[in-house]
Formats: sequence, structure tokens, C-alpha cells
Amino acid sequence: MIFYFSGTGNTRWVARQMAEITGEKLFFIPEELNGGMQYHLEEGERIGFCFPIHGWQPPHIVRDFIFSMNIDNAEGHYCYCLCTCGDSIGLGMNMLQRYLSKKALHADAMVTIQMPESYVALPGMYTDTPEKEKLKIDNATLKIKEISPKILNRESFEDIKKGPIPWTLTHIVGAFFNGKMITDKPFRVDAEKCVHCGACADNCPTKNVVLEDGLPKWKHERCTACLACYHHCPVHAINYGSVTKKRGHYYFKDK
Repeated sequence: MIFYFSGTGNTRWVARQMAEITGEKLFFIPEELNGGMQYHLEEGERIGFCFPIHGWQPPHIVRDFIFSMNIDNAEGHYCYCLCTCGDSIGLGMNMLQRYLSKKALHADAMVTIQMPESYVALPGMYTDTPEKEKLKIDNATLKIKEISPKILNRESFEDIKKGPIPWTLTHIVGAFFNGKMITDKPFRVDAEKCVHCGACADNCPTKNVVLEDGLPKWKHERCTACLACYHHCPVHAINYGSVTKKRGHYYFKDK
């Protein structure tokens, strides 16, 4: 089984590639949080976790899911974790190992896969150029082909990019980001631009966006600040405060 979370589609694509390679079933974490979260593994089945890095840490929704889930026969099963990122992950995988240890799990393999940038809600953060976007996806495709035999063979290995000053980025910058900036309060919609298509609500991974009189409204419930609602708006009617007004849009377009 593969548990995954994805906002703008990068990690969904990675998780689907791994599901196709391993033949194992996908479980979308936001949907699983609404259920019993009780799981049983078949003989020889692997446990996979796929998620993006948010501010050099695993997203809160991934942490909450791991703390709430229960696999009744996890002992002895191979576990691997793939995380997507725009650049580096700091000590995000160290944090994940601590989360897993609460459930008597341990990641045998940990891998980072660089994907196109999607977080543009801070100064100096932009989407990639089309050329860089394609290069990252091409490289990610090659990396999945490289690591998949190791996962199929249940090898223990680590292929991660921590980046510079990882402790500071994860435990100081990341702690502030994830503690204070994961919120839907800054989202705004320009009612004159909005075409009432509903793409924002349809593509919110946690169903935190609803339409009222044709306009999006954020429910202040389970926002992960993934910006999926912003990126899927076809007319740039949605912004995250003022910082995204002149930023680009990106989401992974499945072929």
C-alpha cells in the first residue's frame, strides 16, 4: 500500500508511478483521514509514503495521519518514503522517521525527488520557467527508474538532498513557517474576474474550498497552504494576499 498527499499534483504523479511499478494500491491521505484508518498488509506487501516537503518539514496532514493510522501487522514489512521538493528538504526525513517510530515503523529507504516549484506565496519565490520545469520532470522520471528496482528488491538506502544548514532550515525557519503560515486566511478572490468555474473547489485536496453564490470561500478547517486553488484558477482571480498577484501558475498536468 502507498499512502500519499499531493496539492498541485507533483507527488500524485510520483505516487502513481510507484503504484504502477509495484502493483500496490494507492491511498489518498485526506480521504483516509475521514475513515477508520485501520489497515492490514498482505504477505510481502510494502508500505510507501509519498508527500511534498512544506518548509523543510513533512506537511501537518501527513504527521496527523501517521499518528492516527493503525497497521495491525506492520512488523517485518518493507517501508519506504519518497518526498518531492523544489530544492532541498533539510531534516524533513528525520522528522518523518520520528513520526513513524510512534507506530513502530521505520523507513528502510528514503528518497527526495526534485519537482517543479509550486509555492509562490513568499517574496522571491516563483514558478520555474517551462524549460526548467521540463528538465525537473525529465530528471524525476529518470530517478524513479533508478530507484524503483531497489524498492522492488526491498533494499535499504538513502538518496536525499538535505541542502545547506539543514537544522536551521527545518527547526527554526521551517518551524515558523509550519506553525504560523499554514493558513487559508490570506486567500482573496476578485469577484469581477472570477468566472465561477469551480476549479478552485474541485482541486482543493482537503475540500477546504466551497462555492457560495459562485465564488470560492475558504472554510478555515484543513488548509495545507498548498496553493492548489490559486494555481488552478484559469483567470488569476485568486491570490494569496498580494504577493501572488504577479506570480505564475503551475500544477502537474497528467498526460
